[in-house]
This record gives sequence, C-alpha cells and structure tokens, in this order.
Amino acid sequence: MEQSIYHDLEVNGTIEKTFKAITQPEHLINWWPQNCKGIPKENEVYNFFFTPEYDWYGRVIKLEENKSFHIKMTKSDPDWNPTSFGFDLEENSTGTVLLKFWHTGWPKCNHHFRRSSYCWAILLKGLKDYVEHGKIIPFEERQ
Repeated sequence: MEQSIYHDLEVNGTIEKTFKAITQPEHLINWWPQNCKGIPKENEVYNFFFTPEYDWYGRVIKLEENKSFHIKMTKSDPDWNPTSFGFDLEENSTGTVLLKFWHTGWPKCNHHFRRSSYCWAILLKGLKDYVEHGKIIPFEERQ
C-alpha cells in the first residue's frame, strides 16, 4: 500500500517570499540541500545535492506562481524514485501563508519513509525560520 507524508504550517511572511524560498536554488540551500540547481519552470530538472552519495534529481511537474511547486523525483534512491513532493500555498485572512506540504508515492512504510517524514517536519521548521527571521541552519546541523 502506497504511503504519504503530509505537513501543514503557517508562515508569517509574504506569499512571494515563501514561494521564492521553496523554488529558487539560492534560497533552497538555506534550509534544505547543501547545493541546488534548477529553474522554476514546468519540466525543468532540479539537482538536489546533499553529499556525493545523495546527489539527487527531480523534474518540476507543476508550477503556479505563488501557489504551487511540485517535483517528481527522477534520480535518487529506490525508496524516493517513485515519489513526488510538493508545496501548495494560500494566504490566510490574517495575512500569513498556509503552506501545505505533501510527499506521496512511497512504496512502503519502512525506516526510510519514517525517517523522511521526521526530517521533513524538521526541515519545514527550518523553512519557516528562514522566511520569518532569515535564520539559516548550517547544512551539517540539518536533519
């Protein structure tokens, strides 16, 4: 049975700033991979470099300015390859951003799935701190 990860969080920042933080390589490296290359455009490929052993790629399958950014993994490891992940954004009535994160298509609920679910929660907190306060956690200290 396919497994999925879901996380929702409120971000006290503009939708434009939040969107840049999840789509622009120069911002992604401040809360997720060590290095990143890619163009925020449908069918473009992103390179998410964590270490030489974890030099992964994904293709943009959906991009709506200030609304959605979805990636289908294309070269990673056997557990991540069949997966897709995405961020959907909407502005709340309070002026904050509701970020809905999902990571679907996991083949099974194994250690890697459980660990990734935990890591996404920690990383999304890092994204929130980056957008709200400009806080950058050194790569070596990210989960």
